Amino acid sequence: MMKELRIGLIGAGNIARTHLNSYKKIPGAKVVAICDINEEILNSTGNAYGIEKRFTSVEDMLKSTTLDAADVCVWNCNHAKCAIAALDAGLNTLCEKPMAMNAEEAEAMEAAAIRNNKLLMLGFVTRFSNEARIAKEFIADGKLGEIYYSKAIYLRRNGCPGGWFSDKSKSGGGPIIDIGVHPLDLTRYLMGNPEPVSVSAVSFDKLHEERAQLKTIAGWMPKGADARYDKNDVEDSAVAIIRYANGAATLLETSYALNCIPKTERELYGTKGGISFGDNGLKIFTEVNGFMANVDLQDLNFYREKADLFDCEMNHFVDCCLNGTKCDSPAHDGVVIMKILDALYESAKTGKEVTIK
Repeated sequence: MMKELRIGLIGAGNIARTHLNSYKKIPGAKVVAICDINEEILNSTGNAYGIEKRFTSVEDMLKSTTLDAADVCVWNCNHAKCAIAALDAGLNTLCEKPMAMNAEEAEAMEAAAIRNNKLLMLGFVTRFSNEARIAKEFIADGKLGEIYYSKAIYLRRNGCPGGWFSDKSKSGGGPIIDIGVHPLDLTRYLMGNPEPVSVSAVSFDKLHEERAQLKTIAGWMPKGADARYDKNDVEDSAVAIIRYANGAATLLETSYALNCIPKTERELYGTKGGISFGDNGLKIFTEVNGFMANVDLQDLNFYREKADLFDCEMNHFVDCCLNGTKCDSPAHDGVVIMKILDALYESAKTGKEVTIK
């Protein structure tokens, strides 16, 4: 097995820096090259992290550098192109969420991984949270019984990042594909990855122009972005029901702009108990000696010591590449989520339930 993983980073923006901070902590991980179409951002990140090999095209980096793996951190519209190029170059690849702009692109990415016999891991980072690991333990022990319903909630009151995030041609959409994908993926993952069969969704575009003029500034803006003037043709909120083949269902609520208390919550309901985690910690709803009981888990320091989501995600990717460990966030899961996202947008557009095939 390799002792060092030579990684090429595709993209040099904010999320790339987050990945770099994690790679610095992992024995055996070495980012040896970086590329970005924006030379100013490329050099800024390269200088900050001491990366000497810098390129303004993926093709040049792949041709000119000896690499073992690639990490894709670019605009959503370029995920498929960059990931497929890396896989075809024989590299194990990590790709940020969402997997692609649509399911067709996602399937092409998965096909590239299969034909090259390489790993394609998806950046579903919330799978690596303390709460997700604890919830998975309870579920594996049968404490929830049969899980038949879940809620996937990620609501921002005023949180459109602006920049490329609000340009549908680059992002693919708004909060559904950007932040809603996190609780949607995680609830499905904890439910055992059931197969989706249909989606009913409604999306809204009511508030973003008004919110962009507020004195309150969102904390998610990329450098140089300004939500007051940037193009914004994405939804500002949405709600949906996803139905699964086993009879289970998920309620999704997500927003960039909504007159609400901001909220991040994942809730799963089973025949023996329920679990909720998010802004208010982790709670178990169960029965004790014939009484209904709520359990607030205490003293999670053991988990907090190794809690950083991105540290855990990057460590898992490196472990999979160096040691052949089974991937906890494989390409096929990303393909299924993209099918759900496609159906969400189609249902919201047509006002009709959409069947997933």
